[in-house]
Amino acid sequence: MLEKLPDALGHALRDQRAGLDKLAYNLSGLRTGLAAIEVSSVAFTDHAPIPPRYTADGEGLSPPLQWQGVPATAGSLLLIVEDADAPTPRPLVHAIAVDLPASRSALAEGELNSSDDDGQVHVGRNSYLMSGWLPPDPPPGHGPHRYAFQVFALLPGDPFSGKPGRDAVLDAIRERALASGCLIGTYERMDGSIAVAGSQGSAAAG
Repeated sequence: MLEKLPDALGHALRDQRAGLDKLAYNLSGLRTGLAAIEVSSVAFTDHAPIPPRYTADGEGLSPPLQWQGVPATAGSLLLIVEDADAPTPRPLVHAIAVDLPASRSALAEGELNSSDDDGQVHVGRNSYLMSGWLPPDPPPGHGPHRYAFQVFALLPGDPFSGKPGRDAVLDAIRERALASGCLIGTYERMDGSIAVAGSQGSAAAG
C-alpha cells in the first residue's frame, strides 16, 4: 500500500517517528534484566534486516519465531509486534497474539496470517483494525524501520475476549507481566523501489 507514496513524502516525514520508548516492552514496568525471555528467529538475527518474504514487498507471511526462558509460574504468553519508527504518535501494531500456552516456545512461519476464529492462535487487532499479521510496509525514503517482536509471560488470569487491541494488551501487561523479551528486525523501502520492484517482476501487497 505505502509503496505507492512519493519518495518526497517519506523524506518529509523522516524525523517523525513513534520511538522505541513507546514500545510495549518499555511501558511494561518490568525492570531491565528481570526474568528476561530470549526471543529469536531463524529468518533474521536481532537488529538485522527482515527478508522481503515477510513484508508487503514479498509474500507477506509472518516470520517464524522462537523463545526460551519463560518462568515456570507463567499462565500464558502474549506477543505484540510494533513498528517503533512509524510516523505516528505511537508505534504501529503489526500483530497481536494472546492466550498462548506458557509451554509453547515457537510460532511457525505464516501462523499469524490467519484471522479466522478457528485458527490455532488467538489473534488480536493490528493498527489497521484487522486481525492477523500486517506486513512491514514503510514509506519509500523514510529510512530504516525497527519492528519489535515482543513476548510477555503473564500470570494466570482470565483469557482475552474477542480481538483485543493494543490498549487491552498493555493493561494486561502492566497487571500480569512476569517476564519479557524482544527481538528487533529492520526493514527499509529505498527511494525508487517501485521501479526496482517492477523490473524484477515482484508484486507489493496491500
